[in-house]
Amino acid sequence: MKPKCHRHQGSSWSFNLFYRVLALAALLSLSYGAAAQADNDTAPAPASIGSDIPLTYFGPAPSQVQRELIGPYQLLKSGKVDQEAGTVTLPLYEGRLRDGKTVWYVLTDTDDRGNADALGLNWSAKLTYAGVGKAVRNAVLAEGGTLAFESGTVDFSPQRRIVPGTGANAFPPQVAEPGSVGDSNYSPLVRVTNAGNHIYNAPMIAFNASAAQISACDGNPNYSLVHDKVVSICPEKGTVTLKLTPGISFARPILYISFDSNNPLAATLEASTLAPGLGDITVGRDDSAFSAVERLFSFANGATGKENPQRQGLNSAITDGASPLNVFGGIPTVATDYSPMWDFNLGVWTKEAIDRGYRSRLIEEFQILGFAQQGWITGPDGKPYGSTGIIVNCPVVFRFL
Repeated sequence: MKPKCHRHQGSSWSFNLFYRVLALAALLSLSYGAAAQADNDTAPAPASIGSDIPLTYFGPAPSQVQRELIGPYQLLKSGKVDQEAGTVTLPLYEGRLRDGKTVWYVLTDTDDRGNADALGLNWSAKLTYAGVGKAVRNAVLAEGGTLAFESGTVDFSPQRRIVPGTGANAFPPQVAEPGSVGDSNYSPLVRVTNAGNHIYNAPMIAFNASAAQISACDGNPNYSLVHDKVVSICPEKGTVTLKLTPGISFARPILYISFDSNNPLAATLEASTLAPGLGDITVGRDDSAFSAVERLFSFANGATGKENPQRQGLNSAITDGASPLNVFGGIPTVATDYSPMWDFNLGVWTKEAIDRGYRSRLIEEFQILGFAQQGWITGPDGKPYGSTGIIVNCPVVFRFL
């Protein structure tokens, strides 16, 4: 379960002391330092700032002794993270459909705890409950250790296209067309039926293309054949390098990969694949029994301006070309209820909140829920705050703090 906070009854609401201190420290750190994808408001400042001794005199971060403690920690251990470039290089797997067409994919998460540890994947017990409708495809383990998938195809040929909205708000955009589109059976989640019935998060990177066709070991990949998050892909070496996106979880800056969404708008904004099958996963039940999701929080009309330390949200992502700085619920090492299937909660700052100067960068779940409880944040069009029905597949890769 996620860490709990204390709430006062009525209209007043506050963090307990621990969260006040943690939130302040993280908010300050988010304003400094080099960060992934030239987004300079995610990586924390070095410990030597404001100190009389250089960084070389500081000991290892507490997270290197115990992973739950504060400090940097790589969660998805199967790959190599380049913090400066904002990328991760993962093993590239080759499988096939039943008709023989080639499927190129990566592995990021599983509900098999033993294999998660063995392969360096994220363990997510919640994935066990994702097998509803078309949300999970079936595959069998075939000769040579490859997966043969029962169904699901992706067309990578479309060109991702966004036309910003008019007037003061770029979001929602006038046009949003994703760069890759799955068929009605496609979901990144796969159940290996002859190997324990465990579920894996296996997003497709390329489909029905040969190794020679997709090879771009030095970069400049052909995006009509591969996922838009690919920086370089090298079937010869069995690797693919993917772009990471900065976010925040319980006041800790993180890096994650956006692979898929069941919604065309979300898939376009995150440069990910439209995966219709994910729409069968039940939303709005975060933390309840048999829930496959965890909540993700985004803002439609947060502050904008690339140099604004309070910028956040989808308006900023479109106009500033930077991360929306989405806020995630529980991630591994911080909570026990992690899932790469995120239930998208979209918040809108009210006019009164903006006029009073309350609009700011929010950095953890209970803080956001408090603002919503007091009425400063609503759902779209003034509707009650909560799930939009959108699922995004975003495995968490790295935690800065």
